[in-house]
Amino acid sequence: MFTDRRIERHQLPYFLRVFNSVTNKPIGFLGNVSEDGLMLISQLPMMVGVDFHLRLQIPCGEGCQQIIDLAACCLWCHEDATPLHYDAGFSLQQPPPEYGQLVEALRQYFSFQPLPASA
Repeated sequence: MFTDRRIERHQLPYFLRVFNSVTNKPIGFLGNVSEDGLMLISQLPMMVGVDFHLRLQIPCGEGCQQIIDLAACCLWCHEDATPLHYDAGFSLQQPPPEYGQLVEALRQYFSFQPLPASA
């Protein structure tokens, strides 16, 4: 199975919680993202080669949240530099358009590019 990353991932200085979409229980934090994958940071190791049902709950302000459910396969998992934490790489299976919008919004927000001049 091919596991080398083809698309640059963008590190996130703040972490969004990731939940199991079946139980709605937290399983970790979003470490980085790409259009077709993500890295999860968790306190338990993830099983490699297993499909997971993940849920992102994105705060939208005024107490509301945008829910993004994802089907993903764990490609790798290893111990993080932080003791008792694990990093796991996931390949997403047909991510919804909302996930692509999240990736683009995060890329723009964390790239620190100047805003375009208004006309």
